[in-house]
Amino acid sequence: MLTGIPGLEAAHVWISIPFSTFYIIGLLGNFMVLFVVGKEQTLHKPMFLLLCMLALTDICTSTSIVPKALCIFWFNLKGITEGGCLTQMFSLHVVSAMHSAVLVTMAFDRYVAICNPLRYATILTNARIAKLGLVGFMRSFLFILPLPLLLSRLPFCANRIIPHTYCDHMAVVKMSCGDTTVNRIYGLVVAFVVVGLDLMLVALSYGLIIRAVLRISSKKSYQKALNTCTAHIFVMLISCTLSLFSILTHRFGQGITPHVRIILANLYFLIPPMLNPIIYGVKTKELREKMGKYTCRR
Repeated sequence: MLTGIPGLEAAHVWISIPFSTFYIIGLLGNFMVLFVVGKEQTLHKPMFLLLCMLALTDICTSTSIVPKALCIFWFNLKGITEGGCLTQMFSLHVVSAMHSAVLVTMAFDRYVAICNPLRYATILTNARIAKLGLVGFMRSFLFILPLPLLLSRLPFCANRIIPHTYCDHMAVVKMSCGDTTVNRIYGLVVAFVVVGLDLMLVALSYGLIIRAVLRISSKKSYQKALNTCTAHIFVMLISCTLSLFSILTHRFGQGITPHVRIILANLYFLIPPMLNPIIYGVKTKELREKMGKYTCRR
């Protein structure tokens, strides 16, 4: 049983309004990115292929939690099967890890574009971007697969109530009556290896980018280089901050009230998917012009 947001049951209908609004805006924005890049041959470049990967992960992450949350808020449909719960948890964490891998690849893409522009076309081809995407997916799949397998071997208590809107790994672990030490340790390892390592790689890439930008003497070139990675920095800050905060508060934030923690955990899957297409639509000139062409035509 998924209870929704504990302590705020009476306000579930009101909470569903921003939830559904963020979700719809995110879907429209991300599908628009996919449509425009797919239609325009001039946008079939590594940077825009990465934006498509990011849009797909954003669509999948929000879709994996919002429909069930809205069923709880609107129709009080709180029941979920054990298989359904583990499937939701697995798909959610796989797509989240894939999202992190895409952000790392995007940081590497900007590093090559600014620090080694003459070799950009040879280093990052469309085929290589596709291979990096496949590697990111395989890494996510293999790291997350043990989570539901380890959970499926545990005995669960008679009171199978999860105080959440979706089946999060730690929320399911806390329902078990058995020894969950291995599950907790592996969950932390995955969090720090996937999110922590990716965050370090992103920080390293942007550290090198900033160093290269500061060495540019031409003011015009300096502004152009800075503009190419401003959108990426915004997206990284939003995604990484919400991700780490959600992970750490769920394990160590006993002083934070449950409804605040659960709302923040949901916002991690709602805010970035909504903002990403807006940020890239505003900051990326080529994409902005093409999106403007289609929206004005409509």
